[in-house]
Amino acid sequence: MTPYWEEDAEDGAGTMVRPYTITRGRTAPERDDFSLITVLTTVQDPRDERGAPVLPGRLQPEHRMILERCRRPSAVAEVSSDLGLPVSVTKILLADLVAQGLLLARAPLSVARAAGGADMGLLAAVRDGLRRL
Repeated sequence: MTPYWEEDAEDGAGTMVRPYTITRGRTAPERDDFSLITVLTTVQDPRDERGAPVLPGRLQPEHRMILERCRRPSAVAEVSSDLGLPVSVTKILLADLVAQGLLLARAPLSVARAAGGADMGLLAAVRDGLRRL
């Protein structure tokens, strides 16, 4: 995907205007536990705190694109790249969706454990192969 903002050839200041408006002026997410490899998944039947369905139509276009992208588990870095947005901006948008109950975020280790754990033999073989390079 191409970025949502275009650099203004006259003053060069256009690159930060769009991300600033996307985040409504926020420069840091409410949560600070996202890493580049945090796994994100869209909630299948999102409900608010009262149990009513959450209507995606109230979301910004970037939020809707994230929810569509995360129908399959995706890492923060993948989402950021697909949106063409800086990681810092993407993390703010992701935190919004997690806070609304529309998106699940899992640390990569919990995903590996759920899949049966990391194969230590394979990891050692990769490490040894990298050392030989």
